[in-house]
Amino acid sequence: MGDGLGHGHDHRSPSRRAGARHVGRLRAAFVLAVAFLVVEAVAAFVAGSLALLSDAAHLLTDAVGIGMALAAIGLADRAGGDESRTFGLYRLEILAALANAGLLFAVTAYVLVEAGVHLASQPTVEAGAMLVVATLGLVVNVVSAVLLRRGASESLNVEGAYLDVLGDSAASLGVIAAGAVIAATDWTPIDAIVAIAIGLWILPRAWRLATSALRILIQAAPAGFDVGRLHTDLAAVPGVVDVHD
Repeated sequence: MGDGLGHGHDHRSPSRRAGARHVGRLRAAFVLAVAFLVVEAVAAFVAGSLALLSDAAHLLTDAVGIGMALAAIGLADRAGGDESRTFGLYRLEILAALANAGLLFAVTAYVLVEAGVHLASQPTVEAGAMLVVATLGLVVNVVSAVLLRRGASESLNVEGAYLDVLGDSAASLGVIAAGAVIAATDWTPIDAIVAIAIGLWILPRAWRLATSALRILIQAAPAGFDVGRLHTDLAAVPGVVDVHD
């Protein structure tokens, strides 16, 4: 029986799983994320912006998540030669998605703690640098989202990377808004407030990704699947004595 969102062997392609079909797009998104990560992190410290730093931290999870997806796909593709692995290494993509969700939780916790510290101290923030770098970050995220959108509907691990990019796009919009407010009013607490908003926006998406991966790992039925109806339909087949497991 297949397992829904990435469960079981991929029945859509006998030779290549869904994630592998989109490896080229994943690589392109990975290069974009890594290339801009350094720029944004340096700019965050120069500008003194926690919101920009939180955006850079979330961009790091983009890069790590996409990198894990690529590694998992590569390992799974090389697993077919070992007959003792009767299921291959297909679950590596699911484990990578779960690790990605855990990283998102960790980054969010860090951002929320630091935001509280910044609200108390109200440090100086350079609005101009925030606006320029966040705008460039938004462009990078939009391009990455376009690259990953199609694969997100076919692979849980590509979906994880896609959700990361969407979250970072929203974060970039928040940083742009915070930079505009600081430039217009010099009200620096908005920087920490936006950082908190970014963190709270990430949490439910990380939770969804984690629960989806866990359902697969414990071999639960896909969400919304009517197990009772399946039991009834199978039991009604002539010759079937019992339905279990």
